[in-house]
Order: sequence, then C-alpha cells, then structure tokens
Amino acid sequence: MPINLQMPALSPTMEEGTLAKWLVKEGDEVSSGDLLAEIETDKATMEFEAIDEGIVAQIVVPEGTDNVKVGEVIAIIAEEGEDASAASAPAPTKEQKSERKSEAEDSKTEAPTPSPTTTPAPAPAPAAAPSTSSDGRVKASPLARRLAEQKDVDLSTIAGSGPGGRIVKTDIDAAEGGTAPVKSAATSAPSAAPEPAPAPATAAPANDFDVPHSAEKLSGMRKTIAKRLTAAKQSIPHYRVSIDVNIDKLLKLRGELNASLEARGVKLSVNDLMIKAQAIALMQAPDSNVSYTEDAMIRYARADIAVAVSIPGGLITPIVTSADTKSLSAIATEMKDLAERAKAGKLKMHEYQGGTASLSNMGMFGVTTFDAVINPPHGMILAISAGIKKPVVIDDSVQIATMMTVTGSFDHRAIDGATGAAFMKAFKEIVENPLGMLA
Repeated sequence: MPINLQMPALSPTMEEGTLAKWLVKEGDEVSSGDLLAEIETDKATMEFEAIDEGIVAQIVVPEGTDNVKVGEVIAIIAEEGEDASAASAPAPTKEQKSERKSEAEDSKTEAPTPSPTTTPAPAPAPAAAPSTSSDGRVKASPLARRLAEQKDVDLSTIAGSGPGGRIVKTDIDAAEGGTAPVKSAATSAPSAAPEPAPAPATAAPANDFDVPHSAEKLSGMRKTIAKRLTAAKQSIPHYRVSIDVNIDKLLKLRGELNASLEARGVKLSVNDLMIKAQAIALMQAPDSNVSYTEDAMIRYARADIAVAVSIPGGLITPIVTSADTKSLSAIATEMKDLAERAKAGKLKMHEYQGGTASLSNMGMFGVTTFDAVINPPHGMILAISAGIKKPVVIDDSVQIATMMTVTGSFDHRAIDGATGAAFMKAFKEIVENPLGMLA
C-alpha cells in the first residue's frame, strides 16, 4: 500500500512551512534515514529524513512552495513490489483547495496583463525563467536570500531554476562557484512596450506617507515572533528591575584570560561572561529560575541560558545548557558555534527549544539601557547594555568607572518583586567580583 509522506511538524510551534528543496526525484529508491527534503520552519531550515523505504512514486508539492500545512501530503512512497505509477495523492481537503485557489488568484493578479490595443511580440528564444515579479521584486526562497546575504551574491544577477523562476539554494551555490546562469537582457528587464496615452492629471499626495514605498511578504519566522511576543506582552504581567554594575574588574579579567587563551584560539566576549554570571546568579537565587504554568510552578535544577541572536529575517535563541557548571572557554566556544549555525539556519531543534531563562545583549550597538520582552515559558530575561565610562562615587571619592545598566524583566505570576531584586543583587555581586566565575 502506498505511503503518504506528510509535511512534518519540525518544531512545537510549527503550523506550516516552506518546502525549500527536494533532495530526491520521482523514481528514486529511498531507505530509512535517507534525506528527502529541506524544509524551512518558523525557526530554521531543517533536513527531513525518510522513516520508511520504497520508491518515490510521486512528488505532490513542488520545491519552493510556501505555506504548506503540517500534515499535508507532500509525496507518495510506493513500497517494494508495488506499481509506483499506480500510486496517487489523496484528494486535497476543502481548506487546501481554498488555499491553493487563493494562491493561484494571487499569482494571476501579479502577472502583467497585455494591452488590448497592441499585438504581442513574438516569444523570444527559450531562456531561464525570469526571477523578478511584476512589481520588480526578486523571487527567491527565504533560504536562498539568507545564503545570498552570507555569500555576498547579488540575487538580481541570477536566473532562478525553481518553480516560476524562483531562485533556490542550488542557484546560490552555483553562483558562488561561477556556474550559475546569468540573466539575459530579456529576462532581467521587461520588454519595451508602447507608451500608453498620458493619464489625466491627479492631485499630488499631501505627503510621503500617502504613497506606500514597498510591501514585503511576512516570513514564517516573523509571523511566529509576532504571535509569541504579542501573547507574551498580553498575558505575562511584566515588571522590571534595573541596576548599575561596575565592570572594570570584569574587563580586566577578560583581557588577562584572553591573553592566556590566545594559543588555543579562544576569545572571550563580554557576552560570554554575562551568560556565566546570569547562570551562577540563578543558582544563588533559585526562586528566579522558574517557569509558571496554569497547574504548577516549574523549578529548574540547572541554568540553561537562551541567548538572543539576530539572524536574517528575525531572531532565534540558541541555548547554552548547564552554563552554571561550564568553564568560560567552553561557553565562548559553544556560543560562537551556535551563533554561526543560527545565522546559517543549521541549528537542530533541541539547540533552540527550551532553556530556563533568557539573555539579550545590545551593548555592541552602544545602547545605554533597554528592557526585553519575556520569551515564554521562561520566567525572566536579562537585558545587557553597553559599558560606559562615567564619574561615580567609589570609597567616598569621585572616580571614573565603566558602568553598565542591566535590566531584568520578570514574570510576576512566578517571581515576586523581592525575589527578582534578590537575583539582580546576586548578579551585580558576581560581575563586580568576577574571579568567582573561575571557581
């Protein structure tokens, strides 16, 4: 009996995804564990493995298709001994028909309509499908856009090989190697058409706001960020506690440690030290290392710090597990690897799902103070700003010190005000006496 291969739920929050690329074709034999496709979720691009063996009888959803619902049949696998040609996809549901119809109507509205008063020009010789939509935007998958940005590839110079001329990952790889087809004049610019009769004069807009500049389609990641953070702000009673921290001793220790770690190719950032300090503070103030649920208070025995990383199209929070027990060099090495793979869309699900608390650092942008939105189910998030030299009173005298404003956002359902303040006090003492992080 043919096996229906369905769009998998590759993360707990995934409701739909983009079938970025098929790694097999119809007629291929596959075994359990073989890679079948690359799927873009709301968090990352992930590879989809086969769990059965057989022959790919039919590919139902072509690569480059957006908004494929979880559970929708994307391919048919024929088992051994079956007639692969006899296998067929189940009829689409009413909802899927409606969605496909809407997509088709959208594509019709995007297509340019020929003028009824002119005779169409003869079709040019076959060429790569144009990769530019009628409104001038380059058609490319989200994965292709990320790779193009990372590899400094100009999408406007590439002819896409995907459905409808869409630029996909293989086109970016080929462009990097110098083997991609380049757009010809016919594909990179629309054919000249007779100028239409001048339109009647209309009043100029009152201001620039009357004219929309552009509209960009929302990615699955952006939709998820919007949904989760809106829910967080609406349902979590945030309160915030800020504290000024002297980081001169921490900066001095960092310089000394980096000098000793240089031969090993390890370089500590201030962010690495903040991760360690937050983890130790959670162990010293365990009532802040909690999550609230409707039925219970979840208390954690270790500190897994989810660190906000900006990536093309949004952000993701890879997790440094057991940060309270790891050395600073281990945290630095792990965080560098996680950040690089996060930006390349190569994180595994367990590397960004979970965590016991979050950290967001905008100090590298010179931000002097900010507060962050709690990332559920965490009970708190720490906002790290820039270290600024300023005059402060130390031992009854005014001295210049490097001060950093740190703000903790806490879920008041789980963490009372005094509890959050106790955590911030512990964090300040750890940062201002950083040798304790080496114990």
